[in-house]
Amino acid sequence: MFNTLLESKPKKQRSLGGTIFSVIAHVVLLTGAIYVTAHAAIKNEKEKVEKIQFAEMKKEPPPPPKPPPPKDVIVAPPPPKGFQVLTAPVNIPDVIPNVDLTKKVTDEADFTGKGVAGGNSKGVAGGTGPVGDQPYFDFQVEKQAAQAPGSPSPRYPDMLQSAGIPGEVLAQFVIDTTGKADMATFKVLKSDNDLFTQEIKSTLPRMKFYPAEVGGRKVKELVQLPFTFKLQK
Repeated sequence: MFNTLLESKPKKQRSLGGTIFSVIAHVVLLTGAIYVTAHAAIKNEKEKVEKIQFAEMKKEPPPPPKPPPPKDVIVAPPPPKGFQVLTAPVNIPDVIPNVDLTKKVTDEADFTGKGVAGGNSKGVAGGTGPVGDQPYFDFQVEKQAAQAPGSPSPRYPDMLQSAGIPGEVLAQFVIDTTGKADMATFKVLKSDNDLFTQEIKSTLPRMKFYPAEVGGRKVKELVQLPFTFKLQK
């Protein structure tokens, strides 16, 4: 009955210009989306970068300089072993001279004729020089140095005494001609505890000694003196 169908809305034919415009619009939108996406990725990558700061470490101060070691002691050569020379008088007295009892008694050992002329029998064999100002060993002196009465003695450290710890310090030093210890030559040869050593070093400058003697003359002597700390029972 009805051979012809009618469209509700008739289709419009697109023109060529509209198609080109649509293509251009899509290209612009696609390019913009790619640009935004690329810059967003770069922005995110920049945000992930962490800033590293290097802190400068404080340098440790250099250690304090060590005190100079005690100077080496050079011991003087021992006095030569020798003999006294008798001189004949030019004028022979015709009377017997008075005996002077205040003079030193003559030692026959000083007139053996052996050794160095002008020396004495108490010198050390092999010596090469007279008494000098340098220190001597104990076997080179006629009279050894000794601690004087009333001289202060090292005090027992309270900490070690209360703990019941005994000990000993073997010290080496020079006693000068005034009877004092030369602390520049002080050396510790043996010590059972540093507190004992410190007590010796603080007391020794106040100690008094009789100086050594050679031929009646006061000389320096290199001594090795033990200091013992014992608990009283």
